[in-house]
Amino acid sequence: MGFAIPEPFCWDESFKVFYDMLDDEHKGLFQGIFNMAKDPKDAGALSWLVTKVDEHFTDEEAEMTKHNYADIGPHQAAHKSFLDKIRALSTPVDDGTVKFAKEWLVNHIKVTDFKYKGKLE
Repeated sequence: MGFAIPEPFCWDESFKVFYDMLDDEHKGLFQGIFNMAKDPKDAGALSWLVTKVDEHFTDEEAEMTKHNYADIGPHQAAHKSFLDKIRALSTPVDDGTVKFAKEWLVNHIKVTDFKYKGKLE
């Protein structure tokens, strides 16, 4: 069991990792999943989400590398697994997939990303 999924599904201060670029990108991921949930038939919303996830993971991993973050390996593996799953999606996206994406993002930030708070400086 993980953390509660906010409804409406949007970023709030409880997700703050205290790195402005990464927090802003996390906000975008919340918006992307929200948009996908709002219109599961919209291929553009799904494509936008995949692009934003890929860009964010690249940026986040670059910050980890730059600051010699020790737990980068498992973090990259989690990113790859999620990205592979969403890249394989097609529209319409079903409710179970939307639920999975919401739960994954919330728990990934609050468990996995929170481990790097204060360590990327």
